[in-house]
Amino acid sequence: MLVGIGLMPHGNPVLEPEDGETKKLADVLRDIGKAFADVDSYVLISPHNVRMSDHLGVVLAENLVSWLGFEGKELPGEWKTEGELAEKIYRGEKGAGIPVVDLNFASLRGQYSRWPLSWGELIPLQFLEKKRLVLMTPSRGLDRKTLVRAGEILGKILEESGKRVALIISADHGHGHSENGPYGKVKESEEYDRLIMKLINENRLEELPKIPEELVSKALVDSYWQMLMMLGAMGVAQFELKASAYACPTYFGMAGALWVRKG
Repeated sequence: MLVGIGLMPHGNPVLEPEDGETKKLADVLRDIGKAFADVDSYVLISPHNVRMSDHLGVVLAENLVSWLGFEGKELPGEWKTEGELAEKIYRGEKGAGIPVVDLNFASLRGQYSRWPLSWGELIPLQFLEKKRLVLMTPSRGLDRKTLVRAGEILGKILEESGKRVALIISADHGHGHSENGPYGKVKESEEYDRLIMKLINENRLEELPKIPEELVSKALVDSYWQMLMMLGAMGVAQFELKASAYACPTYFGMAGALWVRKG
């Protein structure tokens, strides 16, 4: 059963927040961790793991190992894959015609079946109780309908899994908020971030697929594709927004949101 969803950023500032808005955001991330403390496992969808041009990825490797931090911030640790659930997700997506690949490295199973984690996974995981998880990676080359459909299939599989699962969406938003940032300042980053928070707080996520492609592209985001999958998965039940926050202490926008299942 899908018990809830956490939208979580992956920027270093949430680990040691220095301003009020970022502290509020970190509080929401801690709320997500508390809300999901009793789940059996997580499904974590990240934009910063293996990159594929036109496929969805499901990691089947048994051991998930810290490998790549951001801007020198190292977060060591090792997590286990929920192997049976990962297999169900891969086979379910493939059987439904979604372009999907299963991912492993070195060995089919056992101690040498290992897969690297980046900051896109490691930072959200700092706020969550350590549990088995399934790591998924969406392709930006897949069309919107396919990503929403992949989320719908994922939600159905989680509903029928016999486990209590939380869906974690790793996402930062516009990356053009500062002249001093690597991408410079672009007005679309602020426009996109403002729109995303409006859709979240006003319970209008069904409008996500209508966001113009030009805005998504110019805003320099790495959140949109995971959120389309999130939208699809949310269709299996009714979910209530319990907390949300936004901060932009550097050049990229970060948002946190917690939805829990009603009833």
